[in-house]
Amino acid sequence: MLDILIQSFQIKSMSLYEAGMLICFGASWPFAVLKTYRTKAVKGKSRLFLILIIIGYIFGIINKILNSVDFVLWLYVINLLLVGTDFVFCLMYSNRKESNNL
Repeated sequence: MLDILIQSFQIKSMSLYEAGMLICFGASWPFAVLKTYRTKAVKGKSRLFLILIIIGYIFGIINKILNSVDFVLWLYVINLLLVGTDFVFCLMYSNRKESNNL
């Protein structure tokens, strides 16, 4: 267990590149979530796209757990939570709109 903790704080060169990718991808999600929350408009948002992104982050988390636990794992988790939040808002606000039309 201590080995895993020690490894999680070691920075590997591939992890730096992976972290850069996740930071760039993740930088836009807070703005998307905030916009969806404020406007409650989901027109143009693709549920399938969000599901594929969520699946991709889950695979990234599994890979980190099985192969190399390090700080990048937390970037995957943060991104997954942001995309998951956007997906939940998308479901809430699209269902809300559909129920108002009935």
